[in-house]
Amino acid sequence: MHEPDENQGPVIRDKRRIDPLTGEVREPRDGAAPASSAAPSGAPETAAPPSDAEAQLAERTADLQRLQAEYINYKRRVDRDRETTRQSAVASVLIALLPVLDDIGRAREHEELTGGFKAVAESLERTVSALGLVPFGQVGDAFDPRIHEALMHTYDDDVNGAVCRTIFDVGYRLGERIIRPARVAVAEGSAVPEPADISHPSGGADAAGATKPADEAEPADEAGAPHLPETPDPQGVDDPNVEVLAADSTTK
Repeated sequence: MHEPDENQGPVIRDKRRIDPLTGEVREPRDGAAPASSAAPSGAPETAAPPSDAEAQLAERTADLQRLQAEYINYKRRVDRDRETTRQSAVASVLIALLPVLDDIGRAREHEELTGGFKAVAESLERTVSALGLVPFGQVGDAFDPRIHEALMHTYDDDVNGAVCRTIFDVGYRLGERIIRPARVAVAEGSAVPEPADISHPSGGADAAGATKPADEAEPADEAGAPHLPETPDPQGVDDPNVEVLAADSTTK
């Protein structure tokens, strides 16, 4: 067995394939062929089966992606529910303030909105407007049953179609939601009724009977009773059936 020399220094082996001085590819030492030449030309390259570590890494990556997608969906659902809850709370407060806004509007119509009361009313109107409350409903608007509530109905030749003639209470909407429909009186153009068809069909026994003159009616006897047709004499008829019928009518 060869014993190492104690005076021998460290051995450095340069296994770099690129020469740092010339930048050229070094030839493999000890006659070793490159890895690419080991496989025969034209043979299909077969990928090595994944190791256990790679399979576990792929499985953990899929789990993390699934958890991330579930978290994103959960966050979106929570944000949507939170916004719905906020809008419901705001709508409840605004509905409770609608009678106050109606009183402010009536006071403004009668020119009683003055002084400090005017400042408070305008501040309240700005606050509800900032929350998204929008009033609607003016005289002359086309009547829409989806946003208007008709309390009265009249006819007027000066209007075309159904329009709002009087606004009793303005309506309010909050975004896409109608908080309260506008209560209005509707005026509509007067409708002209179509003439009724009173003509009778020409010809026929019914028409002839309806237009028959009074002098051609059935004659009446002296007592005023209408004249009935005479029953044939059963003695003058040879048919035995006629005699039976006549006898039956006599007995009746």
